[in-house]
Amino acid sequence: MRRHFTVLLPTLGLCTLAHAESPAPFQLLEPLVVTGTYAPNASFDLPYSIDTVDRAQISDGQLGVNLSEALNRVPGLVVQNRQNYAQDLQISSRGYGARSAFGIRGIKLLSDGIPASTPDGQGQAASLNLDVAERIEVLRGPASAIYGSNAGGVIQMFTRDGAGPPKVGVETTFGSDGFNKNHVYGEGGNDQAGFVLDASRLDTDGYRDHSAARRDQTFAKVHVRPDDDSRLAVIFSSLEQNGTQDPLGQTWEGYKDDPRSVSPRAEEYNTRKSIHHQQVGVNYERYFGDATLQANVYAGRRSVIQYLSIPKDTVPNELGGGGVVDFDREFHGGTLRWIQPVEVAYGALTVTAGADYDRSRDDRRGFKNYSGTTLGVKGDLRRDEKDTATSLDPYLQAHWEIDRWTVDAGVRHSSMEMEVNDHFLSNGDSSGSKKYQRTTPTLSVMYAFTPNLHGYISAGKAFETPTQAEMAYAPGGVEGFNFGLKPSTSTQYELGIKARPDERTRINAAVFEIRTEDEVVINGSKDGRTSYNNAGKTLRRGLELSVQRELNAQWQFNLAYTWLKATYDEDFVQNSSLIEKGNYLPGVPSSSLFGELIWKPRQGISMGLEGQYRSKVYVEDSNQYKAAPSYTVFNWRTRFEQQYGPWTFHQVVRLENILDRQYVGSVIIGDTANKRFYEAAPGRSWYAGAGLEYQF
Repeated sequence: MRRHFTVLLPTLGLCTLAHAESPAPFQLLEPLVVTGTYAPNASFDLPYSIDTVDRAQISDGQLGVNLSEALNRVPGLVVQNRQNYAQDLQISSRGYGARSAFGIRGIKLLSDGIPASTPDGQGQAASLNLDVAERIEVLRGPASAIYGSNAGGVIQMFTRDGAGPPKVGVETTFGSDGFNKNHVYGEGGNDQAGFVLDASRLDTDGYRDHSAARRDQTFAKVHVRPDDDSRLAVIFSSLEQNGTQDPLGQTWEGYKDDPRSVSPRAEEYNTRKSIHHQQVGVNYERYFGDATLQANVYAGRRSVIQYLSIPKDTVPNELGGGGVVDFDREFHGGTLRWIQPVEVAYGALTVTAGADYDRSRDDRRGFKNYSGTTLGVKGDLRRDEKDTATSLDPYLQAHWEIDRWTVDAGVRHSSMEMEVNDHFLSNGDSSGSKKYQRTTPTLSVMYAFTPNLHGYISAGKAFETPTQAEMAYAPGGVEGFNFGLKPSTSTQYELGIKARPDERTRINAAVFEIRTEDEVVINGSKDGRTSYNNAGKTLRRGLELSVQRELNAQWQFNLAYTWLKATYDEDFVQNSSLIEKGNYLPGVPSSSLFGELIWKPRQGISMGLEGQYRSKVYVEDSNQYKAAPSYTVFNWRTRFEQQYGPWTFHQVVRLENILDRQYVGSVIIGDTANKRFYEAAPGRSWYAGAGLEYQF
């Protein structure tokens, strides 16, 4: 098959070159962003680290499956594809979120202003649909605190509006390990209204054994402009995954012997996960002269059933919550925000006042993962409770432009209450509640040395509450919620420059320091049950650098580099073991580098070479177990496009890990009992797809 693609690729290229007539020069436009200020501003003029990944970068030669395709080009972020659709991606921002064993935590996820994170800070990247993304904005550093608790960084996706004459399209992509994605869509609109309809199905056998998945996503968006001063959008999305296999982690010996292998427990208990997620949201914006009112409301449901590998006849199965997690979540919330320009003697001042309300309620049950001698099935009930997380956060922000100075100041009062009502009382009543609250200020100042050279300094406080999953088990095997777990608090500083040496070059650089107290860390992990406690102080110091360079009309180079030293800043005791000051935080590489070289020789042709380096990653707090080694991989992509009247055709070919490097793509933090820390990444892989679109 690979030999056939070697022959096919030059043929496609020659055919496309024959039809191409004019070059397609790059344009390094200064993107407008709303994350951080809520009103549109050029990212170059904002006094903090914020990057935008546009639609072309999201879709050009990519598969449109995982955020890792788009966000690896953002410095400060570490985005790892676990190759495990049961556990989602692994994303950290300047070290925030690195300890998450599944899903996303410590980073605020938003889509069109609507949270994709629960009030306690747990989110799912899979709910962000890349097929409909217009752009993704990534905010890092002290300014993130304006988004409340658990916002060590902010990732906000904006979906596109339907525009232009109606069109319909279909595309299909095949690849290694049984990969197949089919995608259909329709959209259109004018100045008064528009629509986008989108649906896709992904099937894969997975690189590793026992990692097959099917994922169905649907999306619908309708926007209207009732009058010249208002805009209304209604957005629906759904995610369905049935029986997604979970290959678990590997021991180092198992990984080295066969990277595709899985623990016998995965197949013995048929570890798997099913997800059903639907949500709807309404965004409304109205202008009152120079002022703007923004409001949204949203609601949804999420059902999950997960079969774990907790061994039969162990304490967690018999006396604890069992080996099957089953919950139905109802969530809803809304935002009300007023943006008001204010006349002042000097400069231009804009004041924003708002409040966010979010609530999620889990009807959570746990069952034994066996019945009699049959393993991997739902057995006797072992847990039955309702978990409710509620947050209500008012905030105030000011953006002031004074000659060469720009000042952003904000303050937010964050509160999150976790309430547990235990209905399974045979092992004791675990009911209770805990409320976390904190006021977090942030201040950022920028000075324009020249129109093309800006320097800034930013400082702020941050606040990170434990998630429901981290509170679910008390240390020492004691049954009940860990209501003694405290939130972590951080003080952050950032110093940066933004430069445009010429019209073809953009450079952003920042150094930062984060001092954290009461860092939430893994206390112990045994028989599938992980408990957490608070460590002492941690210290994170780092450097971020991004460069965009248009070499000429056909060539562009992009680079993103991060250096981060994340260590414990004092000794603490973890499960009776001493973790010493100076140990590295697990899951955080000290160096990350992404680079790409893009060639667009003619209209309708785009080729790119991607390179990525990650330094070694420690897998637990003592730093004694084998660290996941550093790696460097290269990917190659190409996309061809032809237009014939109302028809548009495109073809995509993508090769990943073209040097066939064997490496650990991600790690499971703190699994010291099983020592299954390592998740292997695929070797050389190929993908090829084609699509067509008709415009009426």
